Amino acid sequence: MSDSSKSLIELYTEFRQEFDRLPRQGKYMPYRWYTLPKPMNIVSMPYGEMLKEHAQEISNMINDLTNNVLRLRAWHEVTKNMNNQEKMNANHEFIKTLGTVSLGQPYAIRSRFAYSVGHLSHQANRVKDGSDWVDDFPERNLYLNDIEPYGKPWKRYRKAKLKIEAIAGSVFKSESDDFRNTYNHGFSVQLLIGQSGTVKRNVELDGRIYDYAYGGSEPLGLAPIADLLQGECEKCYDAFEAYQALVCEQIDRITMTSS
Repeated sequence: MSDSSKSLIELYTEFRQEFDRLPRQGKYMPYRWYTLPKPMNIVSMPYGEMLKEHAQEISNMINDLTNNVLRLRAWHEVTKNMNNQEKMNANHEFIKTLGTVSLGQPYAIRSRFAYSVGHLSHQANRVKDGSDWVDDFPERNLYLNDIEPYGKPWKRYRKAKLKIEAIAGSVFKSESDDFRNTYNHGFSVQLLIGQSGTVKRNVELDGRIYDYAYGGSEPLGLAPIADLLQGECEKCYDAFEAYQALVCEQIDRITMTSS
């Protein structure tokens, strides 16, 4: 084994010790928290199968974000007294991928909530509406406005929508320097170490270019990222609770129709 590999193993061991030492924050979303009618009839079966997959994956993703917040805090403790070369090594091997994935997770969670609420509501409407149901669900990337016609017949949809909308909002976008968008469509701010955006094009409100600015953006620190994502976790927990309430309302109707 090379000296470099030994050094990285020691570094990861230090991280895991710090990870185990830190107090736990947040909470974990449950699994199999719903009760579907048995047996499921042929009309309601798509709802049941979708719910099994969607609920599990949403719990997985929120729980993963909760763990990633703790991982970022542990790496902050490990790296806070490092020199630049040591930070670069840790960032390259462990931190950059963790931070990049974590900063994209709130957007993915919001989209998965929208996808699930839309599809489940559409299938619940199939049970509720009977022969009047029309299978007109859109085949595209779903936003909350797209699923509005399918969710609005349910009393608990409005609260769920508001809670989901709060995830990855304007404050998160601003405080993360719009990381997700710039990472995918340009050059994002760095994590832990390094500058970015050394030349910026300044544009007037009317679209005219008036000059180019030179400078650069400082990297996002691990502790601020963790604090920002902890706030997103809390919004995800609230959205999950509202999602559960909506699903339970729909299952009650499906059970009543099936009996």
